[in-house]
Amino acid sequence: MTSASTMPTVRLNDGTQIPQLGFGVFQVEPEQTQSVVEAALEIGYRHLDTAAAYRNEKGVGEAIAASGIPRADLWITTKLWNAAHQRDKALAAIDRSLELLGLDYVDLYLIHWPLPMFDEYVEAWKTLEEIAASGKAKSIGVSNFLPEHLERVFAESDVVPSVNQIELHPEFQQRELVEFCRAHDIAIEAWSPLASGNIVDREDVAEIAEKYGKTPAQVTLRWHLDEGRIVFPKSNNPGRQKENFEILDFSLTAEELAVFDALDQGKRIGADPATADFR
Repeated sequence: MTSASTMPTVRLNDGTQIPQLGFGVFQVEPEQTQSVVEAALEIGYRHLDTAAAYRNEKGVGEAIAASGIPRADLWITTKLWNAAHQRDKALAAIDRSLELLGLDYVDLYLIHWPLPMFDEYVEAWKTLEEIAASGKAKSIGVSNFLPEHLERVFAESDVVPSVNQIELHPEFQQRELVEFCRAHDIAIEAWSPLASGNIVDREDVAEIAEKYGKTPAQVTLRWHLDEGRIVFPKSNNPGRQKENFEILDFSLTAEELAVFDALDQGKRIGADPATADFR
């Protein structure tokens, strides 16, 4: 089993070290969350990614409590929902998330979507700065922010986000956004790193997988790690959870990375942050 000391980490711009491989609970049903997360923790995952919108923070917290794992050995991320961008709502939202998680703080708190049409994300970001100053979040960042949203945050606040969590998989690589974030020392987290299970079905990817005795999904996740991104695949199946975790014993060559880099088709499967207005 991989230990905390051998899990690769990414250094954030605030000096903290985030485990590069985590476990996500998007679309895990609330009543299943505790058992699903307990299985992931048993396998060795120590980085958990949830959100208020997933409605399963309580189950994540119950799994943490049942595990007996010291809090300092865990990295817990949750997210501010879109309807709570106003300061008073955001302050109440972090308290509610902490109550459900049974924690005094989260390691990373993110704005889930910018919703530029409502023009409140800068207010939300300034409130996250307050939340970080209070100790309720060790690091703060954003999710689904485009360069124009980040530029406003830079201009109107004091703290550069530590993370931008964005849709990123072989057929949708968002290179311009990634380079923009890297230029400003913002770490990239890839949501839907396996394109919601639509693994690229190509002979060259299969050949890479066969070379390492891995599956196409495993080498795709390894591509993310070797490119310096943070990933947190999700699965309710303990066998698949274990498979996703077993990607730390090999690395891809430059030529193999180039195979994945060439797969970009600009095929977004999620919402466009410029127009997404769901609350």
